[in-house]
Amino acid sequence: MEGFLVALVVSFGVIFVAELGDKSQLMALTFATRFKTVPVLIGITIATALVHLVSVAIGYGLGAALPTSWISLIAGIAFLGFGAWTLRGDKLTEEEKRKAERSGKSAVIAVGVAFFLAELGDKTMLATITLATKYGWFGTWLGSTIGMVAADALAIVVGRMLGRHLPERAIRYGAAVLFAICGLWLVFEAVVELN
Repeated sequence: MEGFLVALVVSFGVIFVAELGDKSQLMALTFATRFKTVPVLIGITIATALVHLVSVAIGYGLGAALPTSWISLIAGIAFLGFGAWTLRGDKLTEEEKRKAERSGKSAVIAVGVAFFLAELGDKTMLATITLATKYGWFGTWLGSTIGMVAADALAIVVGRMLGRHLPERAIRYGAAVLFAICGLWLVFEAVVELN
């Protein structure tokens, strides 16, 4: 049970932070201006659960094949990369904005499909794969899914309250620093194990 809780808490925190300032939050805000909040959150939840299930399957498979010290080193380097990626920031392309603004027969399906496609290969998917190599698959899957949905829900609520004026730069820098700290910690842990 302890391993599950660690995986849940760590993956929730990492994915919540990774999602701050991500294009998925921008998509969530855009969809929430077109559709009611609950169907948007249901679509986000379904898409996130599916993408992260694939992610943990990949990560868990890699974790079984690689020694833990090398996994820590690779994860640490990946987290440093995620920090740099976060500093760069994400913007919605014109095509992604059009998809988010297009009304469909069902808000849940429109949001779910758009989020599923947007998350494939995104940093939150890669972070989930990385976490699943180190922690159990179920706790990582549940924590990462809840973390992403919580971050997107927060974006919708805060965005509506502030009229979409989020302090994007501060959020981006804060998330990048947290990724760097996690990355350095994992690299240090790996170097100690390898010596």
